[in-house]
Amino acid sequence: MADPATSLASPLDTRRHGGVLVLTMNDPATRNALSPTVFAAGTRALAEAADDDGIGAVVLTGANGAFCSGGDLRLLAGAPSDITALLDSFHGFVRAIRALPLPVIAAVEGSAAGAGFSLALGCDLLVASREASFLMAYIKVGLTPDGGATAFLARALPRALQTEIVLTGAPVSAERLHGLGVVNRLVEPGTACEAALAWAAAFAAGPRAALGRAKRLVEAAGSNDLEGQLDLEAALFSQAIAHGEAREGMTAFLHKRSPDFAAARGRMGQKI
Repeated sequence: MADPATSLASPLDTRRHGGVLVLTMNDPATRNALSPTVFAAGTRALAEAADDDGIGAVVLTGANGAFCSGGDLRLLAGAPSDITALLDSFHGFVRAIRALPLPVIAAVEGSAAGAGFSLALGCDLLVASREASFLMAYIKVGLTPDGGATAFLARALPRALQTEIVLTGAPVSAERLHGLGVVNRLVEPGTACEAALAWAAAFAAGPRAALGRAKRLVEAAGSNDLEGQLDLEAALFSQAIAHGEAREGMTAFLHKRSPDFAAARGRMGQKI
């Protein structure tokens, strides 16, 4: 992965910031519209992060004061098979975000429109500028949402509000979404990426394996019944208690010191 000082002329720049992988959508001409290149590069970068013990969290953001204007409509003029492949590529990227056993934080400045809104919702946590806006713009051009947008909105919002957002395509402010619990942290304009990086760095210093298991539990809770979730909790707790991270965390607690999870992983040579 690229050195932090390297600036790549590509629709998706990747760089490491300590233990954090930063993915930056970077296509100024389209306000960071999505494309198969972005999907492929993003999916590949996430797979590499999962195998890299030095990475503990991911930040997804956009360059030049914008998050993402959505999908590039010019790509939808192809044959039905091309459009199917495009959707498969996009949904593969979303699935990779959800399956990654690391926290993924969206850092939103400016607008997150259409598929860009879907992508922000697909991240585990969302940091947004007070001036940011979100819109399910699909209906404006006679389309319907993709990228898991309706699933994520259904988990987060009452049905009536989800329906309003999807059927009208009207902008929703970051402040309103923060009040509804969709945006985790609301920050001053121009500081969303900085705030997300600080949060991600804190995760990166934490118990990597336990964070992955916790993310899996949260993901499963939306579809499991109580019995299924209890069984999964028991199985993952048993894995956690046998892991070096837990031994380090509990020992540190009992000795009233801060845990060193990175050192514990190094001693045990353990992955998630």
